[in-house]
Amino acid sequence: MDNLLAKTKNFLLDLLFPVFCLGCKKEGVYLCDDCKATLDILEFSYCLCDKKPLLLPPGQKNGKCQKCQNKKLAGLYFALPYKEKALTKKLIYQFKYQPYIKDLAKTLANILIEHLVVSGKNTEDIWENSILIPVPLDKKKLRSRGYNQAEELAKELAVILKVPIIANSLMKIKTTKPQMELSKEEREQNLKNAFAIKKPFDFAQGKKVFLVDDVYTTGSTMEECSRVLRDAGAKSVWGIAIAREE
Repeated sequence: MDNLLAKTKNFLLDLLFPVFCLGCKKEGVYLCDDCKATLDILEFSYCLCDKKPLLLPPGQKNGKCQKCQNKKLAGLYFALPYKEKALTKKLIYQFKYQPYIKDLAKTLANILIEHLVVSGKNTEDIWENSILIPVPLDKKKLRSRGYNQAEELAKELAVILKVPIIANSLMKIKTTKPQMELSKEEREQNLKNAFAIKKPFDFAQGKKVFLVDDVYTTGSTMEECSRVLRDAGAKSVWGIAIAREE
């Protein structure tokens, strides 16, 4: 009976609110296979350098080059270059801004998983003793949007990767200016002491933490989150983002 009710509900939702591909308007999915094929999902990883990040050799476990060893973040996995395709921008924009499409989380998570597979990063040793933590939103923005896009993405990744998600410990405790309006130095100051651990972090002691967000720009947000998490006992902190803006 429950299965029948669920199918009926989904049928009515599809009938009243049909889904269309954000690329070509084909009905049925948010991203059809033909449009997805144009995105050129990355097969490699890059270091954390702000300018001209280096392509890392396949199989390298360290996510940094010699120039970015001072970063708190251990490395970054991202599937798409943000500026390369208009479709990439559109997918992420609709995930974050009105009219909000919360259900895009599954589509975007699958893009990330494809990157992890083709780049050789979806292995047991990488995800062993790991947890996923979404980059938090401040309360005002969370109330306005109704959901944290990073948390929705992390939930989908947790199901596929079979890695636990902790979404209520790392918190944003300070309202900050929009990062897009600031320089790199201003971004770092803007986020200083903006994050904190809500409760004892014993569950993450010695674990590898994967910080999940939608877009990685200068890395200021993930760097500040990494500092807080490492101070709380995390063994290492890596970033996962749909796209990277350079």
